[in-house]
Amino acid sequence: MSRSGSGRPGGGGPLLTQRAALVFLLAALAGAGAGVLAALAGSAWPVAVSAGAGTAASGVLFFKEIIG
Repeated sequence: MSRSGSGRPGGGGPLLTQRAALVFLLAALAGAGAGVLAALAGSAWPVAVSAGAGTAASGVLFFKEIIG
C-alpha cells in the first residue's frame, strides 16, 4: 500500500524535501566555487576537482546543521 506524500517514487510525493534540496544546492555551489578558485589559482585540474568535492561534502554537513 502506497501512502500519498511518502517521498517514494510510487507515492506521488517529492523525492527530496525542500530543506534537503536547499542543503544540496548550497553545498554544490560551495564546491563549484572552491573548485573554480583552486583552478584559477593554478592548481592542476585533479587537485581543483578534489578541493571542490571535499568542500561540497563538508558543505552538506555544515548546511545540514545550520538550516533548521
